Amino acid sequence: MRDTIVIGAGHNGLVAAGYLVRAGRDVLVLERDSIPGGAVSTVERFPGYRVDRGSSAHIMIRHTPIIDDLDLHAHGLRYIDCDPWAFAPAADGREAIVFHSSLDATCASIEASCGASDADAYRRFVGVWGPRSASVMTMFGSHPTAGSFARAFWGMPTRDGVSGRAAGMNLSQEFLRSGDALLDSWFDSERLKAALAWFGAQSGPPMSEPGTAPMVGIAALMHTLGPGRAIGGSGALTDALVSRLRSGGGELALEQPVTAMTWSGDHWQVTTGDGTVHRARSVVSACHIVTTLDALSAGGYDADTVGRWRSRIEIGPGIGSAIRVATTALPAYTGLPEGLPAHGVHSGLGLLVSDRAHLAAAYGDARAGEAPRRPALVAMSYSAIDPTLAPADRHLVTLWAQWYPRHLSGGRSWAEIADRATDDIVAEMDRHAPGFGQQIEHVYTQTPDRIEDELGLVGGNVMHVEMSLDQMFMFRPHPDLGGHRVPGVPHLFLAGASTHPGGGVSGISGALAADLVIRDADGVAGGVRRTVAAVTAPLRRRMPGSR
Repeated sequence: MRDTIVIGAGHNGLVAAGYLVRAGRDVLVLERDSIPGGAVSTVERFPGYRVDRGSSAHIMIRHTPIIDDLDLHAHGLRYIDCDPWAFAPAADGREAIVFHSSLDATCASIEASCGASDADAYRRFVGVWGPRSASVMTMFGSHPTAGSFARAFWGMPTRDGVSGRAAGMNLSQEFLRSGDALLDSWFDSERLKAALAWFGAQSGPPMSEPGTAPMVGIAALMHTLGPGRAIGGSGALTDALVSRLRSGGGELALEQPVTAMTWSGDHWQVTTGDGTVHRARSVVSACHIVTTLDALSAGGYDADTVGRWRSRIEIGPGIGSAIRVATTALPAYTGLPEGLPAHGVHSGLGLLVSDRAHLAAAYGDARAGEAPRRPALVAMSYSAIDPTLAPADRHLVTLWAQWYPRHLSGGRSWAEIADRATDDIVAEMDRHAPGFGQQIEHVYTQTPDRIEDELGLVGGNVMHVEMSLDQMFMFRPHPDLGGHRVPGVPHLFLAGASTHPGGGVSGISGALAADLVIRDADGVAGGVRRTVAAVTAPLRRRMPGSR
């Protein structure tokens, strides 16, 4: 009998397992795939190249205590700071906009590209939304309750500096408005607004949707700590988490898809595809919520309730497609400013749009079941700062394209149009880096159906379920399931991108689920000990000799 079984060896499942073994629990992680990590994994897709299967830049996890808590540096994890952290292409005879870690350098670039007024506005924007985004991260790292909301945002001023009770309604409106409305209220330059909208849209929804303003606001936090690139590929985070698990006595079993979960009075029985039954006192299900509900239903949970939840969880039509490209040279972007570091802009996210009409058209095509006629791209070429990714004199480029539907109109399959879609993405890249297509030696295309099949991402949605306002916080993925628990069953906890705080590489849901496991196992006595420790911690820190 195990203490805990974790279902899914994505990074959230492994974070949960890491915290549990740190607390002395006996943990088994079951993973359906032949390699761990899910969308945070790296494979040799082409000879000599380390190619990410999903995520590439790590943003959110570096704003959490997880890396330090689990001592992942001791298990080989190393990050390179991405500086510059983003850029937008040259257009209309004006040079590219480059977003540096330095706010001063960023404002100088914005002034050269967009004018002094927008540069001044960006500086004020960072001053307002930097603290707000830090509070959003604090709230993301807390269990989703009204109290955690209040603690995260209490006393925060409005944009105009009003605070206290008078600020409440205005501050709420600023958070609930669309990203586009936020940008229109701050800036004049469409190029700058398009770049920031495209950065915010990496969460999934278009910035025309209500409640997306905070997604744009996260850009301000990048001047505190920007994206990081794990040396050796995104999967280096997974490698460190697996090492942490095993060093604590935990076990990882691959190619073990879970088919059923059954509560048997005082423990869980978890059945895998080969018929093996594993037993544990608690379960953390860190796979897709649909996969979890299927396993619960197979284990005897009420099918009508499961059906009701499934019908009200918005998976969405899919988010995007990616091509992984091995090249003979780095992309040669036009219109770059002088004074860049030796790696140029290749440490950053290439936000390759110049106006929001481009984004709106791509989103409209996808909603109609079509591949975008003109793809909207994010370009990443991290081999410029990490030579372990490619052979000498070669480079690795990822082109992420939004929005691409999982299901095409007219019942067409992706196999029918994958080549054309790949050509369209390369052609769009050629607009910004002429000759790019001629440098390509290998291409691997991840259409939405491949993303679904390879990574277990239902509907091709890399965020599991939509990141819309009605499916965030305590509503994610459904109000009944919003507390990382399932009603009516004890000692079952939910983690993964299907749960609060959502998609992206953060590990937060895994940490929150592990916290609930430990709280349940500790019971009342453990709660008293934690309360006493929290109350006396400031006193202990002030005592002579305390650390």
